[in-house]
Amino acid sequence: MPFKAILKELVENSPGSTGAILADWEGEAVEQYCLADTYELKVTAAHQGIIIGQLKEVLAGFPTAGALTHLAIKTENQLFIVGVVGSDYSLVMTMDNDILLARAERCFARTIQLLIKEIY
Repeated sequence: MPFKAILKELVENSPGSTGAILADWEGEAVEQYCLADTYELKVTAAHQGIIIGQLKEVLAGFPTAGALTHLAIKTENQLFIVGVVGSDYSLVMTMDNDILLARAERCFARTIQLLIKEIY
């Protein structure tokens, strides 16, 4: 299944989602599906990649915590889920602030598994 179709399915199955982007280890967009501004989504992915890298370093000092899988970041106006896709990629999904986070996280986790199968 092509990356764009996987990302489109994620956004469409997560009510309130505004976009999803697969980025490489440098924060560069590999593929995206967006209902809003694509430039803003690309910038968001680049910055979230930096956050993932820093969190991985912090968690390396806490071996009992295990590996980072994903994190949710809530701002005043938006919600982001950022996840690790294998060792070289990340997935970022942007959403409205009032979505059902548990449902979005289930769809997000499924999407990560689909992307891992496609990439590796």
